Amino acid sequence: MNINSIISIKLKQILLNLNIKKNTNTLSVKAIKYIKFGHYQINGIISLANIVKIKPITLAKNIKARLELFYIIDKIDIINVNFINIFLKISWLSYNLKKLINSSRLNVSLIEQSKNIVIDYSSPNIAKEMHVGHLRSTIVGDSMVRILKFLGHNVIKINHIGDWGIPFSILITYLEKINININDKLISNIKLLDRLYKKAKKQYDNSSDFVNKVSSNLIKLQNGDIFYNKIWCKIVDITIKNNQLIYNLLNVTLNRTDNVGESFYKSMLLNIVNDLQNKGIATSKNYLSFVTINNKKNKFDNPNHVVIRKMDGTYLYSTTDIASIKYRYETLKADKIIYYVDSRQQNYFNNIFFIARAAHYIPKSVKLEHHILGMVLNKDNKPFKTREGNTIKLIDLLNESIKRVSIIIKSKYPEISNEKLIRISKILGIGAIKYFDLSRNRSSNYVFNWDKILNLRGNTIIYIQYAYIRINSILKKINIEEYKYYNCKYYFNTNEEILLIMHILRLEETINNISKYGTPHLLCDYLYKLANLFSNFYENYCILQSSLKLKTSRILLLIVTSLTIRTGLNLLGIDIVEKI
Repeated sequence: MNINSIISIKLKQILLNLNIKKNTNTLSVKAIKYIKFGHYQINGIISLANIVKIKPITLAKNIKARLELFYIIDKIDIINVNFINIFLKISWLSYNLKKLINSSRLNVSLIEQSKNIVIDYSSPNIAKEMHVGHLRSTIVGDSMVRILKFLGHNVIKINHIGDWGIPFSILITYLEKINININDKLISNIKLLDRLYKKAKKQYDNSSDFVNKVSSNLIKLQNGDIFYNKIWCKIVDITIKNNQLIYNLLNVTLNRTDNVGESFYKSMLLNIVNDLQNKGIATSKNYLSFVTINNKKNKFDNPNHVVIRKMDGTYLYSTTDIASIKYRYETLKADKIIYYVDSRQQNYFNNIFFIARAAHYIPKSVKLEHHILGMVLNKDNKPFKTREGNTIKLIDLLNESIKRVSIIIKSKYPEISNEKLIRISKILGIGAIKYFDLSRNRSSNYVFNWDKILNLRGNTIIYIQYAYIRINSILKKINIEEYKYYNCKYYFNTNEEILLIMHILRLEETINNISKYGTPHLLCDYLYKLANLFSNFYENYCILQSSLKLKTSRILLLIVTSLTIRTGLNLLGIDIVEKI
């Protein structure tokens, strides 16, 4: 149920009846913060009145007179001509609160027209350990997968792993140089591969002979050389297995079948280059092929070129990404393709999208969206790294969070069993990292701060989980089923109760906004406010010791609050702690 939508739809009908067909978006509907002034507000009356050349008070009165939602509206006030404040019927709010209990999806409506949405996220490189820079893409992307599926869309997850190109040739060339064969234990795990790659990269940066050998081997690899292909397959397999362990730990839904790496599109690349040249989009000089982006210049004020094939005949990331867009539309039938990638890649993706559309690989009706991600910074507002200046490995960060949470729990619950301590520390430790990241606007940089991440009172997972645990501790003292189906008139009259009910009923409104803009931090804000509103209610009113009428109503409120927190955290990909 979406109260905002109910009022907004009625408002549009009213404006049409008043023969106002343009600029209707000048009016907006929003929830009111202080319920003594009302529950929802229509604002923008003066602006629209000036556009349509009528008196604001006349427009306001006309709208008020036609708001024929008698079954939900208790009272309507016109405030300062510009605002129409709406008070909803508490009986109607109570009725809808009761409906949530028996709904597996808390009465959140499914989308009217389901779309095929491809989400490209995580996308680590092969032969390297995942690092802190992969965190945002992985968990923001996965949360959006969950939310869009929850609304009824057909979501196709794609982990566009970097399993092709120069980095592979650099590593393979180095392995060949130091005489390591495919079965050598030095390439048996990801940590060793990572170390070898760093040594290989150092040689690549300092030896022209090594660079020439890498270029030669890259051609062999891309042309299907059997020896190099065997080494490549083993490196890919080791990396994917290691990454999957991290995905499992993070409670991320990605699995091996979602890996569609750069190599998947290799058979398409020559055709892409030839087609772009035949259409006059790409230019070829000495076998070098590139696209000049019209009306755009680079930072040196020169024409912006995107290279799609190098002079030695090898292809680049750009060629692969163009091919992937073509494939995702033609084969996967995508209605929308969303990329969760670092903000520094914005210009690159703008160029790729331009080329794909210019070549008609994708129609205008299909949306291409780059949902940019800010960076994780240290306290000095620099990229978050170790003291030695190395990029922090994601697994090390997660283990450190679990360790810190374990110390906090042990200090507060010294008698806790070791088995329980390990299990709860893992849930809260992983959840703390995920929630802190997800609660930040995805497009903004943020400073990593352990004190804020593990704060017991702030906007953290620990605070929200604690609210959930408190609710469950009350509900375990009663027979919940008896109250779920209690047939009576529910009684709510305090501000704390009404604020809590109103907020719970805004879940669908919140989720719909997130689905439009890819902003899961709005769900974190929603859950944090929900936990706050519950705490205010809990601290001010008795529940189990109330009269039967009050007790029944308040237990209903607790049950729905518990279900809402659980649903919200599940959409964020965060596990629940039932009790400590």
